[in-house]
Amino acid sequence: MTNIKQHDMEGNEQAALWNGRAGHAWVDTQALLDRLFMPFENLLVGEARAAAARRVLDAGCGTGATTLAIARTLGGEGACTGPDISEPMIAAARARAEREGASASFICGDVQRYPFEPASFDMIVSRFGVMFFDSPVQAFANLRHAANDGAALRAIAWRSAAENPFMTTAEQAAAPLLPNLPVRKPGAAGQFAFADRDRVASILEESGWGGIDIRAIDVECTFSESDLLGYLTRLGPVGLALQDEADERRRAEVVETVRAAFEPYVYGAEARFTAACWMIAAQALSVPAEPKGATHA
Repeated sequence: MTNIKQHDMEGNEQAALWNGRAGHAWVDTQALLDRLFMPFENLLVGEARAAAARRVLDAGCGTGATTLAIARTLGGEGACTGPDISEPMIAAARARAEREGASASFICGDVQRYPFEPASFDMIVSRFGVMFFDSPVQAFANLRHAANDGAALRAIAWRSAAENPFMTTAEQAAAPLLPNLPVRKPGAAGQFAFADRDRVASILEESGWGGIDIRAIDVECTFSESDLLGYLTRLGPVGLALQDEADERRRAEVVETVRAAFEPYVYGAEARFTAACWMIAAQALSVPAEPKGATHA
């Protein structure tokens, strides 16, 4: 078992976040999130099948849904490996793989710095796992180091916050009641870090990827209305803030206010929204840039 090193945690805001309450919240809501993001999982499984990939790396794999789905598609003809910086998520992913007997393995480590075996994968995929790097060029250079020449990259990332109002409804509604909510900083590591198409292309070019094609996709997402309350009270900035809220009256007021704000997304027994994302495609160039800071075995 590979565990995240302490130096990966120190000074790394994302590592602290995903190894703390955010990571545990994602584990607790795994079934809901898997249903919610199933359309994206299906897209990446289709891309892996079209590429005839045999050794696939699922960067920022979370609790492993996409890793396992690709492993099932590969069957005995290949394997899929999922690295993630979150120990609780990786523990959940390993437990799922063990239950399935899947040809999937998981690494708890920072994709930016992990010493992957050189040229050991013929495809890199990611479902919302590449926006959280504090040094994205270093991360994609390290992924290039792990990829064969000509290997395919297929990653899905969110477009802008303005194009994804469902994702910011909770914090906008709660802001008057929770004045200490963190402010999203454009371009900073986080959900919308890859909103700027040109910036994403520049990151890929600088880190050894070519054949870059970044296209907008709009994907309909649906989940049960009965899961909405759990979604908004556990996940995102508001979910984390509510875990700290000791005043039960204030907490109830926030929950009521935020739930009312989601009413436009409720259609009978379902909650629905359109996810505005990028499908990022690239190919590993023959002469990669040496990843900075990675120590290779």
